[in-house]
Amino acid sequence: MNVNEPRPPTPPVEISLGDRTVFLVGTAHISQDSVDTVRRTIAELSPDGVCVELDAQRLDALRDPSRWRNLNLGSALRQGKGTFLLANLALSSFQRRMGLHTGVQPGAELLAAVHAAEEQGVPVTLVDRPIRATLLRAWRHTGFFKKISLASTLLASAFESPELNEADLAELQEKDTLSAMLEEVGEALPAAKRILIDERDTYMAAKIRACSGARVVAVVGAGHVPGLTRELQREIPATEVAALDRIPPKPTISKVIPWLIPAVVVALFVGGFFFGDTSKLADAAWAWILANGVLAALGAAIALGHPLTIATAFVAAPLTSLNPTVGAGMVTGVVQAWAGKPRVDDLEHLLDDLGHWRGWWRNRVSRVLLVFFFSNLGSSVGTFVAFGWLKNLF
Repeated sequence: MNVNEPRPPTPPVEISLGDRTVFLVGTAHISQDSVDTVRRTIAELSPDGVCVELDAQRLDALRDPSRWRNLNLGSALRQGKGTFLLANLALSSFQRRMGLHTGVQPGAELLAAVHAAEEQGVPVTLVDRPIRATLLRAWRHTGFFKKISLASTLLASAFESPELNEADLAELQEKDTLSAMLEEVGEALPAAKRILIDERDTYMAAKIRACSGARVVAVVGAGHVPGLTRELQREIPATEVAALDRIPPKPTISKVIPWLIPAVVVALFVGGFFFGDTSKLADAAWAWILANGVLAALGAAIALGHPLTIATAFVAAPLTSLNPTVGAGMVTGVVQAWAGKPRVDDLEHLLDDLGHWRGWWRNRVSRVLLVFFFSNLGSSVGTFVAFGWLKNLF
C-alpha cells in the first residue's frame, strides 16, 4: 500500500476500569489519517473527558509554531538556558524533518484532539510528563561517558537528513515521532530506556486513570498503546507518580568538578611559584591562555560566528574556565546575538531552516546556539589540554 493512500482506521483499544471505560486511540504524529481518526472517534464516542499525550509546553508549541519570534536569545543565555534551548531545537528539528516527508505537521492529531474536545465542551487533560523533566531525569541518572553518548545521539538526530523510502515512511506513520527519537536514544543507552520510554507509560497511565468521567478517550502515540494497556490495569500509587515527576539533584561530583578544576589550576601556579621552576610560569600562563582561547575561538569559528564573537571567545575562555558560574559559551552566545542579531525572517523561518543541517548555520537564531555549544566545547577541551602542559611546572 502506498503511504499516501488512506489506511483503514484502527479501532481504539477499549479498557474497562470498573464502572469506567478508557478508549486508547493510537496515532502517528505525521499522519493525516490519524488526524481524521481522532476527530471521528471523539465525535462518535462523545466522551466525558479527553486525555492527550502532551504537556503544557508542547501544546503551546502546537498552538503557536511561531513562538520563537518572541525569544530573547541574549536574555535566555544569560539565564543559563542555552543547553535547554539547544535540546528543544534538536527535538523540533527532528520532528519537523519527519513531517516534511508526509506534509503533516508533527502532533497535528494531538492538536485536533484538543480542538475536538473544546468544540464539544469536553474537559482536556494533558497527561504526558514535561519533556524537560524526562531529559533531565535521563541526564542525571547517566554516567559521564554515557552522557557524551546521549548528547551525541541528540545532536546527530538534529543534523542528520535521512533518505526515507515508502517502507520507512509507513513505519514512521505507525509511531510517535517524539517517542521515535527517544527510542533511538534508548537503543544507544539501554539504561536510559526506562526513563525515556517506560516511565512515560507509567506516568501517562496514572494521569489517565485520574481523569474523571465514565467514558474517556486517550489520544497517544501508537508506540505507547502496549505499555499503557499494561499499566492501566494496575493501581499506580501517588508516591510512584510523584517520584516520576521528581528531578534528581546533581551528583556531588558534578557540583565539585566545576570548582575543583580552577582550584587545581590555581594551586599548580601557586605551587610552581614557590616550589617549581619560576622561569616556566610565563610559559604555563601562555599555555593556559592559548589552549583555552584558541580552541574556544576555533569552536566559535566552526559555528560561523561573527569575527567579534571569535575574538571574544579567545579572550573570554581562559577567564571563564576559572569561573564555574560563567561558561565561555554564555559570553560568546550573548556577543553573537548582539553582533549577528537575528532578523525577523530568521525567526519566522527557524523551523523550516532546521529541516536541513545546513539551515542550522544559515539561520541566525540557531547559529547563536551553535556558537554557544562549540565555543563551550572548545574551552572544555582546551582546559584538559592545558593540564597536560601545566604539569611541567614541577
